[in-house]
Amino acid sequence: MWTKTQPEAPGYAPPSGQGSAPASNFNSAASATRFNAPATSTPTAPTARGLSCLGASLEIKGKISGEEDLQIDGKVEGSIALQGQRLTVGRSGQLNSEVQAREVVVFGKVQGNLRASDRVEIKKDGSVTGDITTSRISIEDGAYFKGRIEIDRSKGSSTEEYEAVGASSSAN
Repeated sequence: MWTKTQPEAPGYAPPSGQGSAPASNFNSAASATRFNAPATSTPTAPTARGLSCLGASLEIKGKISGEEDLQIDGKVEGSIALQGQRLTVGRSGQLNSEVQAREVVVFGKVQGNLRASDRVEIKKDGSVTGDITTSRISIEDGAYFKGRIEIDRSKGSSTEEYEAVGASSSAN
């Protein structure tokens, strides 16, 4: 009878006492091929986009800019410029910032204007107080938003503006 000895992901080792095979047995043939390949070979899988994280205990005052995706779970006061990248404000994240990014996803609290070239998402417990300029927007039930929304359809075309003064029940 065949039993599964391969873990869910290479290098994954479940917590001790859960009876799964150790991470070193994850398919030795594939491992040998992958790890003994010459340094000049190219990987078969696409490389993951870079993601940086600011932890919940961090407090930053100043300008943040970069060329990789960023998740903020701490407090930030100052401008954030991630042109062409994604900014995620975690559940414990608190921003007092002007934000420019390709995509902004808010689970926490933002005070300041958001400018996203692609989209803005305000999740269930998220809160945004400030103006938003974006091509697409999503505000979930339970989110809080107060400010203006400007839909920027494309460069040089007309825009629509909406006024929003309240939101649903879970305002902070």
